[in-house]
Amino acid sequence: MDDVIHYQWEVTLLAAGVLSLVSVIVGWLVAGRMLRPVHRITATARLLSVSNLHERIGLAGPKDELKELADTFDAMLDRLERSVTGQRRFIANASHELRTPLAVQRAAIEIGLPEDIGEIRDKLLFHNHRTENLIDALLILAQAEHGLDRRKPVALDQVIQLALTETAPADVTETSRTEPFIVSGDSVLLNRLVANLVDNAIRYNHPGGTVDVTLSHGVLTVRNTGPEVPKERFGDLFEPFRRLHTSRQQGSGLGLSIVASIAKAHDADVRARPNPGGGLELTVAFPGHRAR
Repeated sequence: MDDVIHYQWEVTLLAAGVLSLVSVIVGWLVAGRMLRPVHRITATARLLSVSNLHERIGLAGPKDELKELADTFDAMLDRLERSVTGQRRFIANASHELRTPLAVQRAAIEIGLPEDIGEIRDKLLFHNHRTENLIDALLILAQAEHGLDRRKPVALDQVIQLALTETAPADVTETSRTEPFIVSGDSVLLNRLVANLVDNAIRYNHPGGTVDVTLSHGVLTVRNTGPEVPKERFGDLFEPFRRLHTSRQQGSGLGLSIVASIAKAHDADVRARPNPGGGLELTVAFPGHRAR
């Protein structure tokens, strides 16, 4: 009798174990099947960026809560894509519509005004040129904040050398040390980033000062010997329409803001810190690889 009871206990325990294992496997399969749409929604959400808003979930199957969620998400992406496309079209149109009348105005001033009112002529040309630069800066800022539509390998060291040749300060000495480095991005925006950094270092400098530009292991560093920058100014240094010194009004106040936006579009990190004795050290750390 004891053997029979013992045998029955063994059979019962074995059956319970098998049933438990089967239940776990079946539960895992069912849960996986039920969660598959959720994983698909999550994967699509992770792929989304400004440059690929065309991605959709496109979930097929019965009209349950998950399908309703996926369809709602796709509809939201449709509206977002149309909005971003409209903004890009506006930027392109605004670029033309704003530049054209200013170019006509500049030509009229240069040709139509006689030389004997040179002071008024020069003042009009100065403000016209400044307005053109402000519009260009705003358009570049908007373009950078929308991200990059296309990326291609760009030799950052060559971009730096090109930007340096386009700046020829009379009372500031420029030095540079660069190594080959490839960045995946937009060469025009990268050129503007470097040019803005160098222009800022020249603009806020002492007569006879220096601007030092280095590129090492994907880190672009621009140092200058300008006046000291108060610590409380570092919090808004990269905000639009902020100037280091209000007494200097030549710039638009968008230079470093454009730098930050272009860097963000290239997945780069921007930092600023004071130089001992005055001036700034601005660094932009890029992802990428060294050219061979």
